[in-house]
Amino acid sequence: MLDRGMKKTDLKTELGLGPSTVAKFEKGENVSMDVLDKLCTHFACTPNDIIEHVKE
Repeated sequence: MLDRGMKKTDLKTELGLGPSTVAKFEKGENVSMDVLDKLCTHFACTPNDIIEHVKE
């Protein structure tokens, strides 16, 4: 997002995301596969480009 000069509100509007989904981004919580698909399609990337697996 930063590379493209986007704010969270821009992303919310352009992808039709709800406020709870944006809040999950801020908290580092899990989001649905549908949201990941929207992000990957919008940014022309793969899930590996936007997520990180953290083993607890």
